[in-house]
Amino acid sequence: MINRRSLIINVACFVVAGLGLLWSGCTGAPARDYARLKYPRLRDVQVPQVERVTLANGMRLFLLEDHELPLVNISVRIRTGSVHEPAEKVGLASITGQVMRTGGTATRTGDEIDEELESIAASVETGIGLNSGSASMSVLKQDLDTGLAILADVLRNPAFRQDKIELAKMQHRSAISRRNDDVGEIAGREFDKLIYGPASVYARQTEYATIDNISRDDLIAFHKKYFGPNNAMLAVWGDFDTRQMIEKIEKAFEGWQKVDLDLPETPKVRYEFGTTVNVVRKDDVNQSNVYLGHIGGLMSDPDYFALIVMNKILGGGFTGRLFKNVRSREGLAYSVFGAYSANYDYPGEFYVGCQTKSESTVHAIRAMIGEVEKIRQDEVTDEELALAKDSFLNSFVFNFDTKGEVVNRLMTYEYFDYPADFLQRIKQNVEKVTKADVLRVAKKHLQPDKLQILAVGRPDDFDEPLSVLGPVNKIDITILPPQK
Repeated sequence: MINRRSLIINVACFVVAGLGLLWSGCTGAPARDYARLKYPRLRDVQVPQVERVTLANGMRLFLLEDHELPLVNISVRIRTGSVHEPAEKVGLASITGQVMRTGGTATRTGDEIDEELESIAASVETGIGLNSGSASMSVLKQDLDTGLAILADVLRNPAFRQDKIELAKMQHRSAISRRNDDVGEIAGREFDKLIYGPASVYARQTEYATIDNISRDDLIAFHKKYFGPNNAMLAVWGDFDTRQMIEKIEKAFEGWQKVDLDLPETPKVRYEFGTTVNVVRKDDVNQSNVYLGHIGGLMSDPDYFALIVMNKILGGGFTGRLFKNVRSREGLAYSVFGAYSANYDYPGEFYVGCQTKSESTVHAIRAMIGEVEKIRQDEVTDEELALAKDSFLNSFVFNFDTKGEVVNRLMTYEYFDYPADFLQRIKQNVEKVTKADVLRVAKKHLQPDKLQILAVGRPDDFDEPLSVLGPVNKIDITILPPQK
């Protein structure tokens, strides 16, 4: 029989060994440094083959069979977006996308659609975001015909019932009334305006007046302009036969009228580098939300891969320099973050930011600027480079953990005119990034002497006046009242 002391020792040995450490008290061998352990190269991810088909009506399909569960899913992407709505009617795209579903169709109300979908445990949703419209369907295989018919009806024949339009507008007005309640939301929103401009399609916001300007005719016209089979992509994955699915989709969308594809171009971003210091007074808080940065870039930039690694080193969670130095070593922030972000079709933002007590606001700003300056001055260490690359590459497999991710990503790449193997190219190029590459892109893309600086908080309690950083611009976030 094993006595308690022996059992405890054996369990302790097992736990320590499970952590990858060799304890000489258990094995009788000298301890080894964990840092000297060697690991094999990660195996290449096997990407499933996606079937791509263009129908006679111009609709593009991306199909991937997955017979693990008796489910079928469809994701739709329409080339549209709020970037194309008039400035005096900001909110039009969002309301159109919402009421397409809630307002029902010519043959059934939104409430009737809800009941029918609930009876078969299915869902159909629609929406319109910044640079695309979307719809989705999830249904049991046995109810595919019903779900597909509802999806096609919603996309083709939205009724835009007035009561649902008024409900959507009410929800937008409610959101406007609450938009200054959250300090973090204020900081992110106002920083976007500093980067893109307050009137830019990438930063503008709804107002009571813009919501009031939207009519049912506007929704009908917006839908008519953009929603047609030749302006639509469908990603389909689940338990189906590909040939049969193509036939079912052709039948469901038969007769859908094409739209004019002479669509507006994606609006350009015009940015001039320069330093500004900005404050939003929020007297009901005792901490500051701080952002500082400038314009970012595009994912098509050849430097994008090295910037991914630089991001990991500068702002990569617990192991990033911002966390280790600004938060942990100097104790200046509750949270700290940063990234050089890039988008598919318009530039992202470079930003670093933090939440800090009011009395350390300027100190924290200087500390963050210091970290941006340092990453431009010297090469990162071998350990930092290896950790950043391993962090990215070890999580790469999670881009393929569901069939839906695979097929939707392929559709997204085609939507934005990127190569189908763009994700694999990211992996291959990140593996090649060197310390010299990180220093080169940091010097090229980061400009710590030309930053937009924003602090949201109580200026009377700051450790120093913000004016020590430059002339201060006071940002007014007063919500404009509704029109009479």
